[in-house]
Amino acid sequence: MTRLLRLLAAAALAVAAVAACSSDDDSPPVAAGNSTPAAPSATSAPATGTSAPGGGEGSSSAASSGTIKIKDFKFGDPLTVAPGAKIEVENEDTAAHDVVADDGSFKTPSLGRGEKATFTAPTKAGTYKFSCSLHPASMSGIGTLTVQG
Repeated sequence: MTRLLRLLAAAALAVAAVAACSSDDDSPPVAAGNSTPAAPSATSAPATGTSAPGGGEGSSSAASSGTIKIKDFKFGDPLTVAPGAKIEVENEDTAAHDVVADDGSFKTPSLGRGEKATFTAPTKAGTYKFSCSLHPASMSGIGTLTVQG
């Protein structure tokens, strides 16, 4: 009986681990550059430092804060902020994601759907590529944070 309970517990843990990395969306992840514009939202204007799917390009001034919204296995448009800006990351996707700078300069914890985290942008001006470490095959190096000021 104990052996059966252990086996059942191990199977439940395996199912939970697989479910944490899967998506309810039947469509495959989209590669970088193949985004479909979404309806603009009140928080998608780059002038406020927001990076959201469907946001347009525009202001060349760096914002003192910004938001990266993760949706449909995408990080949204490139984000430009001032050095040391506060960056909020919000996961609107069905799968868990994180944001990890390819050079290691910033990182968030794993975020489930609807969860948020913040990090501080690097103080050195430059372009920083970032990825989701949980989905390296489809979300590697596809996010861009530009620090200028």
